Amino acid sequence: MSQAIPFEPPPSLTERAAAMLRGDILSTRLAPGEVISEAMAAERLELGKAPIRAALARLGEEGLVTSVPRRGWVVSLVTIRDIHEVFDLRLMLEPEAARRAAGRVDAAMLQRLDAICAAGYECGDAASTMRFLQANKAFHVAVADLSGNARLARQLDRLLDESTRMLVLGLSRRDRTGEMAHEHHALVEALALGRGAEAARLMHEQVAESRAMVVAALTAPDAGIAI
Repeated sequence: MSQAIPFEPPPSLTERAAAMLRGDILSTRLAPGEVISEAMAAERLELGKAPIRAALARLGEEGLVTSVPRRGWVVSLVTIRDIHEVFDLRLMLEPEAARRAAGRVDAAMLQRLDAICAAGYECGDAASTMRFLQANKAFHVAVADLSGNARLARQLDRLLDESTRMLVLGLSRRDRTGEMAHEHHALVEALALGRGAEAARLMHEQVAESRAMVVAALTAPDAGIAI
């Protein structure tokens, strides 16, 4: 007798709307400061206003949009303080996650991390940069999952969404996807060999270098970022 395949219900309309709007915000297709009209979003995504309204409220809880009286919803700005707060938290949490993950990587997981590390890596256009950053987030979430602390992984998942938008803005001015891919390979090796201290050091260096790149790019005279 064949084994029954567990039924997975389809995502709700609110979840679909939130996922699509989140993707537009993280990729900066919806730019910082841009007003989101519920009616226009409903028409563009071919969904009703109710799931759009609920999705925007959810994204507001995530800090990606802000409700403004008489204007509706506005995509949250990215400030220098935001950048430092997000990357400060990453520097506190991710090296420890990497240290705990060291030695937990089996052969199959190592192959998965290598694939994530290389996925979408093509220098050039905005679409390939976004594919790389999605893979970059998946890589860091996978390492957090290997730490064995589910709450730590959930917190980092949310932080990585915020930093992905910052990296999109930064990489639009200075592409370093090739450097990031090389850094991942070194980290995978340390994780696979159970070198916890080395994995923590490499993770700290990678996150710190990403922050430096974002800050340098977005504080350039023509960046127009809010300080």
